[in-house]
Amino acid sequence: MPDIVVMFFILGLIAGLIHSDLAIPKATYETLSLLLMLTIGLKGGMVLHGNLNWQLLPEMGAIMLLGGLIPLMLYPILKYVITLSHANSASIAAHYGSVSAGTFAVALAYAESSSLVVGAEVTLYLVMLELPAIIVGLLIYRKFNKESAPAKKLSLKAVWHEALTNKSVILLVGGVIIGIMYGTQQGSQVTSLLTNGFKVVLALFLLEMGLTAAQTLRPVPWHHWKLALFAIITPLFLGTLGVAVGTLLHLEMGSIVVLGSLVASASYIAAPAAIKAAIPEANIGLAMLCSLGITFPFNVLIGIGLYHQLALLMQ
Repeated sequence: MPDIVVMFFILGLIAGLIHSDLAIPKATYETLSLLLMLTIGLKGGMVLHGNLNWQLLPEMGAIMLLGGLIPLMLYPILKYVITLSHANSASIAAHYGSVSAGTFAVALAYAESSSLVVGAEVTLYLVMLELPAIIVGLLIYRKFNKESAPAKKLSLKAVWHEALTNKSVILLVGGVIIGIMYGTQQGSQVTSLLTNGFKVVLALFLLEMGLTAAQTLRPVPWHHWKLALFAIITPLFLGTLGVAVGTLLHLEMGSIVVLGSLVASASYIAAPAAIKAAIPEANIGLAMLCSLGITFPFNVLIGIGLYHQLALLMQ
Protein backbone atom coordinates (compact mmCIF):
# COMPACT_ATOMS: atom_id res chain seq x y z
CA MET A 1 0.00 0.00 0.00
CA PRO A 2 1.14 3.61 -0.54
CA ASP A 3 2.28 5.72 2.39
CA ILE A 4 -0.67 6.93 4.47
CA VAL A 5 -0.03 10.59 3.58
CA VAL A 6 -0.58 9.74 -0.10
CA MET A 7 -4.04 8.43 0.77
CA PHE A 8 -4.99 11.93 1.93
CA PHE A 9 -4.10 13.25 -1.53
CA ILE A 10 -6.25 10.53 -3.13
CA LEU A 11 -9.10 11.41 -0.76
CA GLY A 12 -8.92 15.07 -1.77
CA LEU A 13 -8.68 14.19 -5.46
CA ILE A 14 -11.76 11.93 -5.32
CA ALA A 15 -13.70 14.48 -3.26
CA GLY A 16 -12.92 17.17 -5.83
CA LEU A 17 -13.78 15.02 -8.85
CA ILE A 18 -17.20 14.04 -7.43
CA HIS A 19 -18.00 17.70 -6.62
CA SER A 20 -18.01 17.22 -2.84
CA ASP A 21 -18.46 20.34 -0.71
CA LEU A 22 -15.30 19.43 1.19
CA ALA A 23 -13.07 22.50 1.34
CA ILE A 24 -10.11 23.69 3.35
CA PRO A 25 -10.26 27.43 4.13
CA LYS A 26 -7.68 29.48 2.25
CA ALA A 27 -6.16 30.78 5.49
CA THR A 28 -5.72 27.20 6.71
CA TYR A 29 -4.06 26.16 3.46
CA GLU A 30 -1.71 29.16 3.67
CA THR A 31 -0.82 28.16 7.24
CA LEU A 32 -0.22 24.53 6.23
CA SER A 33 2.02 25.49 3.30
CA LEU A 34 4.05 27.86 5.48
CA LEU A 35 4.40 25.23 8.23
CA LEU A 36 5.44 22.64 5.64
CA MET A 37 8.20 24.84 4.19
CA LEU A 38 9.45 25.88 7.64
CA THR A 39 9.46 22.28 8.90
CA ILE A 40 11.30 21.00 5.82
CA GLY A 41 13.93 23.70 6.33
CA LEU A 42 14.28 22.97 10.06
CA LYS A 43 14.55 19.19 9.53
CA GLY A 44 17.26 19.67 6.93
CA GLY A 45 19.13 22.29 8.94
CA MET A 46 19.17 20.18 12.11
CA VAL A 47 20.60 17.21 10.22
CA LEU A 48 23.27 19.52 8.74
CA HIS A 49 24.17 20.83 12.24
CA GLY A 50 27.85 19.98 12.65
CA ASN A 51 27.99 18.25 9.26
CA LEU A 52 28.68 21.17 6.92
CA ASN A 53 31.90 20.83 4.92
CA TRP A 54 33.50 22.07 1.71
CA GLN A 55 33.02 18.68 0.05
CA LEU A 56 29.37 19.62 -0.49
CA LEU A 57 30.28 22.42 -2.93
CA PRO A 58 30.82 20.25 -6.07
CA GLU A 59 27.55 18.40 -5.35
CA MET A 60 25.61 21.64 -4.89
CA GLY A 61 27.24 23.12 -8.01
CA ALA A 62 26.21 20.12 -10.12
CA ILE A 63 22.62 20.36 -8.86
CA MET A 64 22.45 24.11 -9.52
CA LEU A 65 23.68 23.48 -13.06
CA LEU A 66 20.98 20.85 -13.50
CA GLY A 67 18.34 23.32 -12.33
CA GLY A 68 19.50 25.87 -14.89
CA LEU A 69 19.70 23.37 -17.76
CA ILE A 70 16.16 21.98 -17.46
CA PRO A 71 14.33 25.12 -18.72
CA LEU A 72 16.80 25.31 -21.63
CA MET A 73 15.99 21.70 -22.59
CA LEU A 74 12.22 22.07 -22.26
CA TYR A 75 11.65 25.46 -23.90
CA PRO A 76 12.18 24.25 -27.53
CA ILE A 77 9.81 21.31 -26.95
CA LEU A 78 7.09 23.56 -25.57
CA LYS A 79 7.56 26.19 -28.28
CA TYR A 80 7.98 24.03 -31.38
CA VAL A 81 6.44 20.65 -30.54
CA ILE A 82 3.57 21.63 -28.21
CA THR A 83 3.34 24.94 -30.19
CA LEU A 84 2.67 27.20 -27.22
CA SER A 85 3.31 30.93 -27.28
CA HIS A 86 6.75 32.22 -26.33
CA ALA A 87 5.48 33.50 -22.97
CA ASN A 88 3.75 30.23 -22.04
CA SER A 89 6.73 28.15 -23.21
CA ALA A 90 9.13 30.14 -21.03
CA SER A 91 6.66 30.05 -18.13
CA ILE A 92 6.11 26.27 -18.17
CA ALA A 93 9.83 25.60 -18.75
CA ALA A 94 10.57 27.64 -15.60
CA HIS A 95 7.89 25.76 -13.63
CA TYR A 96 9.40 22.40 -14.59
CA GLY A 97 12.95 23.53 -13.92
CA SER A 98 11.76 24.68 -10.52
CA VAL A 99 10.63 22.13 -7.94
CA SER A 100 7.66 21.04 -5.84
CA ALA A 101 8.08 21.22 -2.07
CA GLY A 102 5.07 18.90 -1.73
CA THR A 103 6.73 16.27 -3.90
CA PHE A 104 9.94 16.67 -1.87
CA ALA A 105 8.01 16.10 1.37
CA VAL A 106 6.30 12.97 0.00
CA ALA A 107 9.62 11.64 -1.38
CA LEU A 108 11.23 12.25 2.03
CA ALA A 109 8.38 10.43 3.78
CA TYR A 110 8.70 7.59 1.23
CA ALA A 111 12.45 7.28 1.86
CA GLU A 112 11.94 7.26 5.63
CA SER A 113 9.15 4.65 5.50
CA SER A 114 11.31 2.51 3.15
CA SER A 115 14.28 2.80 5.57
CA LEU A 116 16.46 4.39 2.88
CA VAL A 117 19.53 6.36 3.94
CA VAL A 118 19.05 10.06 3.14
CA GLY A 119 21.98 12.49 3.11
CA ALA A 120 21.94 15.49 5.44
CA GLU A 121 22.09 17.93 2.50
CA VAL A 122 18.92 16.93 0.62
CA THR A 123 16.94 19.97 1.82
CA LEU A 124 19.50 22.20 0.08
CA TYR A 125 18.49 20.58 -3.22
CA LEU A 126 15.22 22.53 -3.08
CA VAL A 127 16.97 25.90 -3.15
CA MET A 128 19.75 24.76 -5.52
CA LEU A 129 17.18 23.67 -8.13
CA GLU A 130 14.49 26.30 -7.58
CA LEU A 131 16.31 29.61 -7.96
CA PRO A 132 18.47 28.88 -11.07
CA ALA A 133 15.47 27.42 -12.89
CA ILE A 134 13.27 30.48 -12.32
CA ILE A 135 16.07 32.88 -13.31
CA VAL A 136 16.95 30.92 -16.49
CA GLY A 137 13.28 30.62 -17.47
CA LEU A 138 12.84 34.37 -17.16
CA LEU A 139 16.09 35.03 -19.06
CA ILE A 140 14.76 32.85 -21.91
CA TYR A 141 11.64 34.98 -21.94
CA ARG A 142 13.65 38.20 -22.06
CA LYS A 143 15.98 36.99 -24.80
CA PHE A 144 13.25 35.87 -27.19
CA ASN A 145 10.58 38.40 -26.34
CA LYS A 146 11.28 40.63 -29.34
CA GLU A 147 7.80 42.13 -29.32
CA SER A 148 8.29 43.83 -25.95
CA ALA A 149 9.11 47.51 -25.91
CA PRO A 150 12.47 48.39 -24.34
CA ALA A 151 10.73 50.04 -21.43
CA LYS A 152 8.91 46.83 -20.63
CA LYS A 153 11.95 44.62 -20.67
CA LEU A 154 12.43 42.35 -17.71
CA SER A 155 14.58 43.72 -14.89
CA LEU A 156 17.05 41.13 -13.62
CA LYS A 157 17.14 42.93 -10.28
CA ALA A 158 13.36 42.55 -9.99
CA VAL A 159 13.58 38.87 -10.98
CA TRP A 160 16.21 38.12 -8.34
CA HIS A 161 14.23 40.06 -5.74
CA GLU A 162 11.02 38.17 -6.57
CA ALA A 163 12.79 34.79 -6.48
CA LEU A 164 14.80 35.40 -3.31
CA THR A 165 12.10 37.13 -1.25
CA ASN A 166 9.31 34.67 -2.04
CA LYS A 167 7.78 33.58 1.28
CA SER A 168 8.43 29.89 0.57
CA VAL A 169 12.12 30.54 -0.10
CA ILE A 170 12.43 32.78 2.98
CA LEU A 171 10.90 30.13 5.26
CA LEU A 172 12.86 27.27 3.70
CA VAL A 173 16.24 29.02 3.84
CA GLY A 174 15.46 30.56 7.24
CA GLY A 175 14.49 27.16 8.61
CA VAL A 176 17.72 25.61 7.30
CA ILE A 177 19.83 28.37 8.89
CA ILE A 178 18.04 28.11 12.25
CA GLY A 179 18.35 24.33 12.19
CA ILE A 180 22.08 24.51 11.42
CA MET A 181 22.63 27.04 14.22
CA TYR A 182 20.81 25.20 17.00
CA GLY A 183 20.64 21.54 16.01
CA THR A 184 18.22 18.99 17.45
CA GLN A 185 19.06 19.43 21.15
CA GLN A 186 19.22 23.21 21.56
CA GLY A 187 16.21 23.94 19.40
CA SER A 188 13.99 21.10 20.62
CA GLN A 189 11.66 23.34 22.65
CA VAL A 190 10.48 25.00 19.44
CA THR A 191 11.32 22.54 16.70
CA SER A 192 10.13 19.25 18.22
CA LEU A 193 6.45 20.16 17.81
CA LEU A 194 6.97 21.03 14.13
CA THR A 195 9.20 18.09 13.23
CA ASN A 196 7.13 15.53 15.15
CA GLY A 197 3.97 16.81 13.46
CA PHE A 198 5.55 16.80 9.98
CA LYS A 199 3.42 13.95 8.63
CA VAL A 200 0.21 15.43 10.04
CA VAL A 201 0.90 18.77 8.33
CA LEU A 202 1.88 16.95 5.13
CA ALA A 203 -1.30 14.84 5.18
CA LEU A 204 -3.57 17.91 5.50
CA PHE A 205 -1.52 19.78 2.88
CA LEU A 206 -1.92 16.84 0.45
CA LEU A 207 -5.67 16.75 1.12
CA GLU A 208 -5.87 20.34 -0.12
CA MET A 209 -3.56 19.53 -3.04
CA GLY A 210 -5.92 16.73 -4.07
CA LEU A 211 -8.88 19.13 -4.03
CA THR A 212 -6.93 21.73 -6.03
CA ALA A 213 -5.68 19.17 -8.57
CA ALA A 214 -9.27 18.04 -9.15
CA GLN A 215 -10.28 21.64 -9.89
CA THR A 216 -7.63 21.98 -12.61
CA LEU A 217 -8.89 18.76 -14.22
CA ARG A 218 -12.57 19.71 -14.15
CA PRO A 219 -13.70 19.71 -16.91
CA VAL A 220 -11.11 17.43 -18.50
CA PRO A 221 -9.04 19.70 -20.80
CA TRP A 222 -9.10 17.44 -23.88
CA HIS A 223 -8.09 20.35 -26.14
CA HIS A 224 -4.75 20.48 -24.29
CA TRP A 225 -4.00 16.81 -24.92
CA LYS A 226 -0.45 17.53 -26.16
CA LEU A 227 0.30 19.51 -23.03
CA ALA A 228 -1.18 16.75 -20.85
CA LEU A 229 1.05 14.21 -22.59
CA PHE A 230 4.03 16.50 -21.97
CA ALA A 231 3.11 16.65 -18.26
CA ILE A 232 3.26 12.83 -18.02
CA ILE A 233 6.31 12.13 -20.20
CA THR A 234 8.46 14.98 -18.86
CA PRO A 235 8.65 13.76 -15.23
CA LEU A 236 9.74 10.32 -16.48
CA PHE A 237 12.55 11.87 -18.52
CA LEU A 238 13.58 14.36 -15.82
CA GLY A 239 13.29 11.75 -13.05
CA THR A 240 15.64 9.47 -15.00
CA LEU A 241 18.05 12.39 -15.42
CA GLY A 242 17.92 13.19 -11.70
CA VAL A 243 18.52 9.57 -10.71
CA ALA A 244 21.45 9.37 -13.16
CA VAL A 245 23.02 12.55 -11.73
CA GLY A 246 22.55 11.27 -8.17
CA THR A 247 24.15 7.96 -9.09
CA LEU A 248 27.12 9.71 -10.72
CA LEU A 249 27.54 11.83 -7.58
CA HIS A 250 27.58 8.61 -5.50
CA LEU A 251 24.75 9.79 -3.26
CA GLU A 252 23.00 7.59 -0.71
CA MET A 253 20.03 5.63 -2.10
CA GLY A 254 17.47 7.78 -0.27
CA SER A 255 19.14 10.96 -1.54
CA ILE A 256 19.04 9.63 -5.12
CA VAL A 257 15.31 8.92 -4.82
CA VAL A 258 14.66 12.39 -3.37
CA LEU A 259 16.78 14.09 -6.06
CA GLY A 260 15.11 12.11 -8.86
CA SER A 261 11.67 13.01 -7.49
CA LEU A 262 12.59 16.69 -7.15
CA VAL A 263 14.03 16.95 -10.66
CA ALA A 264 10.88 15.22 -11.99
CA SER A 265 8.59 17.67 -10.18
CA ALA A 266 7.24 21.05 -11.19
CA SER A 267 6.65 24.08 -8.99
CA TYR A 268 3.18 25.27 -8.04
CA ILE A 269 4.13 27.65 -5.20
CA ALA A 270 7.33 29.68 -5.79
CA ALA A 271 7.43 29.69 -9.61
CA PRO A 272 3.83 30.89 -10.18
CA ALA A 273 4.45 33.89 -7.91
CA ALA A 274 7.65 34.88 -9.74
CA ILE A 275 6.29 34.16 -13.23
CA LYS A 276 3.01 35.99 -12.67
CA ALA A 277 4.92 39.16 -11.80
CA ALA A 278 7.58 38.88 -14.52
CA ILE A 279 5.66 37.41 -17.50
CA PRO A 280 2.17 38.97 -17.42
CA GLU A 281 1.30 37.44 -20.84
CA ALA A 282 1.76 33.89 -19.55
CA ASN A 283 -1.31 31.83 -18.73
CA ILE A 284 -0.55 30.60 -15.20
CA GLY A 285 -3.58 28.32 -15.44
CA LEU A 286 -1.82 26.23 -18.09
CA ALA A 287 1.26 25.90 -15.90
CA MET A 288 -0.89 24.87 -12.92
CA LEU A 289 -2.78 22.35 -15.06
CA CYS A 290 0.53 20.69 -15.93
CA SER A 291 2.39 21.01 -12.64
CA LEU A 292 -0.39 20.51 -10.09
CA GLY A 293 -3.14 18.83 -12.12
CA ILE A 294 -1.04 16.14 -13.83
CA THR A 295 2.66 15.98 -12.87
CA PHE A 296 2.16 16.25 -9.10
CA PRO A 297 -0.43 13.41 -8.92
CA PHE A 298 1.70 11.30 -11.27
CA ASN A 299 4.79 11.68 -9.09
CA VAL A 300 2.98 11.18 -5.79
CA LEU A 301 1.00 8.12 -6.92
CA ILE A 302 3.45 6.43 -9.31
CA GLY A 303 6.64 8.35 -10.02
CA ILE A 304 8.49 8.25 -6.68
CA GLY A 305 8.31 4.46 -6.55
CA LEU A 306 9.47 4.28 -10.18
CA TYR A 307 12.49 6.49 -9.47
CA HIS A 308 13.41 4.21 -6.56
CA GLN A 309 13.32 1.14 -8.83
CA LEU A 310 15.31 3.00 -11.46
CA ALA A 311 17.92 3.98 -8.84
CA LEU A 312 18.24 0.31 -7.85
CA LEU A 313 18.78 -0.66 -11.50
CA MET A 314 21.52 1.97 -11.91
CA GLN A 315 23.47 0.81 -8.84
